Amino acid sequence: MDIQELADKQEITELVNKLFMYTDAQQWNELLSEVFVENVWIDMSSAGAGDPLMMPATAVCEMWQKGFAGLDAVHHQAGHYLVSVDADAATIYGYAVATHYKKSATKGNSRSFIGSYDLRASLTSVGWRLSQFKYNLKCIDGNASLE
Repeated sequence: MDIQELADKQEITELVNKLFMYTDAQQWNELLSEVFVENVWIDMSSAGAGDPLMMPATAVCEMWQKGFAGLDAVHHQAGHYLVSVDADAATIYGYAVATHYKKSATKGNSRSFIGSYDLRASLTSVGWRLSQFKYNLKCIDGNASLE
């Protein structure tokens, strides 16, 4: 492995960390300017979100913002990244647990989504950016409806 490949893997790992950290903080502008390409292939069908499709990154952020409405906190814990770089394209596999917290829920105030991600990144004129987002839900723990 050469220095450039190591540098690319480091930048891509930071890119994926930004995905989760900016999402948790609901920093949508940062997701748009630092994480995603303009149009993202997204597949969240394992979590019941419909068929995979190409979406503008702005629509992805709007969808997530609506999904987090009414929640008091969101936290992703991610890691175990396996990054493979091939010139100007990269594949990333990683594990993550996402916990949603709603103080007013009466049947338990949290739920956790446990799964993995298949991501792809492209090298653009402004650095590496995510072009594919596929979530693989394994299970949900806690109050799934947060009622």
